Amino acid sequence: MIEILTERLTLRPLTTDDLEWISAFRGDADVMRYIGSTGPMTPDQSRERLDRYVACWAERGLGMFGVRELDQDAPIGWAGLQPLDGTEEIEVGYAFGKAAWGRGIATEAASAVMRWGFRSLALERIVAVAYPENDASRRVMQKLGMRHEAMRLVHGVESVYYSVTALDFEKHASSANMPLS
Repeated sequence: MIEILTERLTLRPLTTDDLEWISAFRGDADVMRYIGSTGPMTPDQSRERLDRYVACWAERGLGMFGVRELDQDAPIGWAGLQPLDGTEEIEVGYAFGKAAWGRGIATEAASAVMRWGFRSLALERIVAVAYPENDASRRVMQKLGMRHEAMRLVHGVESVYYSVTALDFEKHASSANMPLS
């Protein structure tokens, strides 16, 4: 099983065993405020989404990771790589419970999965989308060296669309003193 360790985090691929906490997070209106277009999810909707994440791992060799602080059992959120709906582009995505907000956790987790995608999967480019008013997510994208390219309709919502190439990500990480190993 793939495991990514960072200075503060452990990331492991999501499995069907993660349903209980995924349902709790996806049922939280604050967590889901800027994710998708339906708002909080029911347990059945959460199960369907988790099944998609697990299938993505099986079919594509990439997907969402459950994120935990080092030496902690309780998950604090998820982050990972998946195909951007309706395209062959690979998107970095992340969402965290309120206890993780404002601590740089999203940037740390997203950076780790992007580094893994570029280095281990030989991806050439990674994209990200967000609601235009989701300033926190846009700041994460910018901290990762991603550049705003356009507005796009994603999940029925007009969204900002960012991207970064492998080379630009490595250059940015090096100049920003982001850990690369």
